[in-house]
Amino acid sequence: MKLELTKPLCFFDLETTGTAIAKDRIVEMAVLKVHPNGTREMKEWRVNPEQPIPLEASNVHGITDEMVANEPTFKELSKEIYSYIKGCDLAGYNSDRFDIPLLVEELLRAEIPFDFKNIKTVDVQTIFHKMEARTLSAALRFYCSQDLTDAHTAQADTQATHDVLIAQLERYSELEPNIDFLNSFSTRRKTADFAGFIVYDKSEAMCFGFGKHKGKKVTDVLAQEPGYFGWVLNADFPLYTKKLLTEIRLQELNTKS
Repeated sequence: MKLELTKPLCFFDLETTGTAIAKDRIVEMAVLKVHPNGTREMKEWRVNPEQPIPLEASNVHGITDEMVANEPTFKELSKEIYSYIKGCDLAGYNSDRFDIPLLVEELLRAEIPFDFKNIKTVDVQTIFHKMEARTLSAALRFYCSQDLTDAHTAQADTQATHDVLIAQLERYSELEPNIDFLNSFSTRRKTADFAGFIVYDKSEAMCFGFGKHKGKKVTDVLAQEPGYFGWVLNADFPLYTKKLLTEIRLQELNTKS
């Protein structure tokens, strides 16, 4: 079944130094861009993360410090990567909770203010878990009768994610092949900052999604406990979360003045 696209959809996967959104870095990125007319193009980048790659991470994706020592940094690649995905919707496997938040962090570190507000995302893992609950390798075997060779390389995982989504659309008649439906269906919960520290409540108000103020409106907390804003800015939270809170804080101050 052909995807019904109004703009390009970029399937992408990241291999990283670890799983901490605020601390870890990208070592490999692959993007499969599918255009509305059905044409496809693949790009792949190896990245010097500017920090040691832990052995446990290398054991997963096979990329070592020596292999990326002479590769460009993400900042050096950032304009090329941004140009490639700009104006596209995004799809991945567990991408809403990991790949997209980490990509946002890297772009902000490179001083590229990438605006995700008008981008729709499709998380193929969420569709899979709602339907069958397996791993990516099992999903490829289940839906496509294929074995995932070179698992945990960005290009292989990216291609597998694309293949699984197309097979899911073929298998489940209730899935509509358009991004609006897939975005809604594959979203676990609506977050404002992707990492899940700022979430929306039923009235579409932004609330904290963690800690002692979990479930409370951000504007109420910042008004009642101004020091909490400073604590978040100085703590180990993602840059995009801090950027969003700063925008909310400035908006509140401008409203009062």
